Amino acid sequence: MTVERYIRIVAGLFIMVSLALGVEESPLFVSRWALAFTAFVGLNLFQFGFTNFCPMAIILRKLGAKDSNAACCVTE
Repeated sequence: MTVERYIRIVAGLFIMVSLALGVEESPLFVSRWALAFTAFVGLNLFQFGFTNFCPMAIILRKLGAKDSNAACCVTE
């Protein structure tokens, strides 16, 4: 798997967990402030789309995850 796929998986997991902790109807409810983490993850994904900078990507690369080679799919 590539760094980009890991980022999507981790971001999705963080969003689901923070929603479970922040929505009052959830059996795992802790505080509505947990929803602030959802906003933080969304904001990071938004800026990653424009700047291609993501702290999670740096961590994953140091752990040995490989980058995608999108250019290899382009044929001339």
